[in-house]
Amino acid sequence: MRGGGGLGGVPHHVVVDGSGPVCVLSAGLAMSWFDWDPVVPLLAPHRTVVRFDRPGHGLSGPARVSPTAAGEAHRIAAVLDALGLEGPATVVGHSIAGFHAEAFARLHPDRTAGVVLVDSSIEEDARVPPAPALRTALARGAGTVLSLLGAPAALGPATRRLAVRLSRSEGGDPAPAALVRRCYRTSRVLHGILNEDTHYRAVAAELLALRGRHPMPKGVPVAVLAAHGGGRGPSGRFALRRLERQRALARELGGDAHVDARFEAVEPAGHMVMLDRPDAVARAVLTMDGAMAQPRA
Repeated sequence: MRGGGGLGGVPHHVVVDGSGPVCVLSAGLAMSWFDWDPVVPLLAPHRTVVRFDRPGHGLSGPARVSPTAAGEAHRIAAVLDALGLEGPATVVGHSIAGFHAEAFARLHPDRTAGVVLVDSSIEEDARVPPAPALRTALARGAGTVLSLLGAPAALGPATRRLAVRLSRSEGGDPAPAALVRRCYRTSRVLHGILNEDTHYRAVAAELLALRGRHPMPKGVPVAVLAAHGGGRGPSGRFALRRLERQRALARELGGDAHVDARFEAVEPAGHMVMLDRPDAVARAVLTMDGAMAQPRA
């Protein structure tokens, strides 16, 4: 199933593949639904796989409001409602969408079957930046100026290609050129990226507050996948520190949910783990309940 529907007055691009228990794949900042393409064939024989583009990303409509952790959690729930998928789902969040997946589990515990964080963003001490309205206005102004100068059409696809290549252990951007041009040449996507980036720390701070008020659902399995060993990624002490932060996140979430959260250093993999090691992502999803066979690499 491929299509779009309005949520909160914004047309959302949603793709559904496969059948069985539901899992939702949510991509990181500036990424699109097709960045999960290598993972879907491993999951679709066993799962109903839902992918969607947040406002201002992929083929969804432009963002109308600033993002929040709770708002993105409720967006996942709304997507599932629109599809008529009422049962519990495994939520998979990459990078900044790790904030959204965790928030979903905390705010919708009865609808959460498992949580998989794929090289998730981590901010242990985030605080809400001052003057959010001013920051929003500046981001919109910058997006408007850059759009008038023709930056999205001139630089958007090439910038996307470079960002993906630098975020992998090896290889380039496998996304079809036509799709990259269709999405990343638009001012809509530029505005969407700036909108999320501007409010990144506010969303992180909100998630920290949610942790104090809403525990993870008891017994819900958690997997934290950390990229490691990429040729273009961080190295030395910085890489070890990053792994330890991911490991600490797994301990915190597992203790909160009263489960032994699984931590895995996925190597070789850069930040785009779903492109470098789709088998590791699929395995984490399929072993949430221990009932499915593990996919082959």
